[in-house]
Amino acid sequence: MRFPRVPGPRSLAGQLFAMQAVLIAVVVAGYALFTYVSDRSQAEDAAGRQAMAVARSVADAPSVREAIRDAPEPTTLLQPYAVQVQRDTDVDFVTIMNPEGIRWTHPDEAQIGQRFLGHRERALRGESFTETFSGTLGPSVRAVTPIHDGDRIVGLVSAGIRVEEISARVQDQVTALFGVAAGALALGAVGTYVINARLRRHTHGMNAAELSRMHDYHQAALHAVREGLLMLDGQYKVALMNDGGRELLGVAGEGNVVGRSVAELGLPAPLTGALLSAEPRVDEVHLTADRVLVVNTSPVSSGERRGTVVTLRDVTELQSLMGELDSERGFTQALRSQAHEAANRLHTVVSLIELDRAEEAVDFATAELELAQALTDQVVAAVSEPVLAALLLGKTAQANERGVELVVSEDSCLDDGLLPDTLPARDLVTILGNLIDNAVDAAQGGGEAGTGASRVTVTALTEDSLLVLRVSDTGAGVDPAHTEAVFQRGFTTKPAGPGGRGLGLALVRQAVARHEGTLRVSEAPGGGAEFEVRLPLPKVAAPPGAASPVNTPTVASANAPAEPALPGGDV
Repeated sequence: MRFPRVPGPRSLAGQLFAMQAVLIAVVVAGYALFTYVSDRSQAEDAAGRQAMAVARSVADAPSVREAIRDAPEPTTLLQPYAVQVQRDTDVDFVTIMNPEGIRWTHPDEAQIGQRFLGHRERALRGESFTETFSGTLGPSVRAVTPIHDGDRIVGLVSAGIRVEEISARVQDQVTALFGVAAGALALGAVGTYVINARLRRHTHGMNAAELSRMHDYHQAALHAVREGLLMLDGQYKVALMNDGGRELLGVAGEGNVVGRSVAELGLPAPLTGALLSAEPRVDEVHLTADRVLVVNTSPVSSGERRGTVVTLRDVTELQSLMGELDSERGFTQALRSQAHEAANRLHTVVSLIELDRAEEAVDFATAELELAQALTDQVVAAVSEPVLAALLLGKTAQANERGVELVVSEDSCLDDGLLPDTLPARDLVTILGNLIDNAVDAAQGGGEAGTGASRVTVTALTEDSLLVLRVSDTGAGVDPAHTEAVFQRGFTTKPAGPGGRGLGLALVRQAVARHEGTLRVSEAPGGGAEFEVRLPLPKVAAPPGAASPVNTPTVASANAPAEPALPGGDV
């Protein structure tokens, strides 16, 4: 999604490039200036040391003392010597003078006999020192030292190097320094450009204002969307999860889940496997503890796998409504078939009357009414709870249309008003309806040995503050190797068909676990499979005169003992 470009500021990458270029220029220029000043100071110190060494060497020379002591005109001997020393030591001047400052030597012979321009007081006290002073040759760094003849100071020596010469020496270093600085600036600019070009690709050329707006829209969208959104990084760790995803996956109260692996979220194994899969998943149905979710996954890659985007949709209510719709469709088909049969029977009655066989017509019609009423009376007498009674009557008609006999056992006893409000009728329909549908499917393909009959037996009763729902069939039974897998979402032994195959028993287990009940499967007494659900009921005092429920023990397989029931539907 591309947001409208905000006019004015250039892109974030461009702003960073300009800022970094200026920063590099300032740093390099500052370093160059610091180095220049430092080199200049070091050059002046070196010149002072050089001048001091030359001055002391001249002051300590015996020929200098002899010339001052013995020669009537010291200049004649000292001037050639000073010029030679000046040339050999690479200093700009060597001046030898008497204690009053009158020069005996100077590079400019016109200055000989003139007074020395500079300070002499410290030298006359026997000290050697350096200073920067402007004399006849201009500003110079000079050293002044006394000439001793025994205990007397008979003269002074000053050697110096002009500041111009020092600057010339530093100039070459500065030129090289600025060349290095220019190279560093160019290299920094190229590196900054390359880095910011990459940043520009990652930010798609957007400026800071656009990125801020995108972040605001991003946060608003995450909190507004009710569907779950989950983003995983390349190591299948949670990079982002919106509020809807936390609620649908049941991790809303677990603090920060970002950075945790999907395997650490405590999700059902099939759902965890789907999230960890590298292959895309499209509209897969998965069950959590209390929800039915439609999961879509899409890997994110640009040459290499970078993560996965997962969307979650809650279809719990939709799945329940679809189950009810399937039941209604079955009821409708059963009613349509019964209407067709009723029309046939009505035609038979009319034909008997037209044949003047009225008595036989009455007997035929009465027999049909008694049969229908007997079925209704049987169901209602055993299960007077209206929702379950209506479900059993409808399922009986459906099973009959499919050639399966549905029987309510004589042990059944469930009075109206016995079920608490904490056990919704919708959950009962989900549990018992799916168990009956599964049993009818199984019984339709087989029958009791030696009879060929296909039968489903339903038992509903209360036992020790428990609601017991038991459904057995005369089908092929459940392979012991599949006693756990039969309750997994997607497991089915029927041919591939429309969506929803393999979901019924998984929904049963989900509903049973939601009400802290138990679910188990075993072999039925006459062969086939028997599913038993036990749901806890609140303990209430039985009304006076009420019939005690029949305590029916759990029926085990004729060949093997029944497996113990575990909480939450585990088998």
